[in-house]
Amino acid sequence: MKFKEIEIKKHRDKVVEFRKDSFKVSFGDTSGFGEEEYLHWLDEKIKDLSKGFVLVEEDGKYIGQLELTIREFEGKEIGYINLYYLVPEMRGKGKGKELHNYAKQFFDNNKVSEYHLRVAPSNSAAIKFYHKNGMEEVGPEVDGKVIRMKGYL
Repeated sequence: MKFKEIEIKKHRDKVVEFRKDSFKVSFGDTSGFGEEEYLHWLDEKIKDLSKGFVLVEEDGKYIGQLELTIREFEGKEIGYINLYYLVPEMRGKGKGKELHNYAKQFFDNNKVSEYHLRVAPSNSAAIKFYHKNGMEEVGPEVDGKVIRMKGYL
């Protein structure tokens, strides 16, 4: 498995495809996804932390994507997982653990010991994965549309 930094010009179609699918899995449809806004956001974030925005390649095919940032939360710097994504046929095969290990190493390299993410309450497979990897629920946010979870290095 290889982690390749995203280049928007080169990977535009793939990152949009993966992000759209993540919306569908999380929220049931892609109505909340704005392609141009997403690409603009991604371009800005890559300028700051390019190693946090990677496509996952295996056997010459892109099978996943990670979007990792550093941000402030309640007065301290934390790692934030904007996206863990694997194509459907790769889910449930232990590949997520490798993505999680990459994320933890990225956060360690950026000197943060706590990391968070948000997950749709209906995404039970993801919640189970996060629990299995040592994360705990903090509580609901955005009027219950998501659950914040956190983990520690």
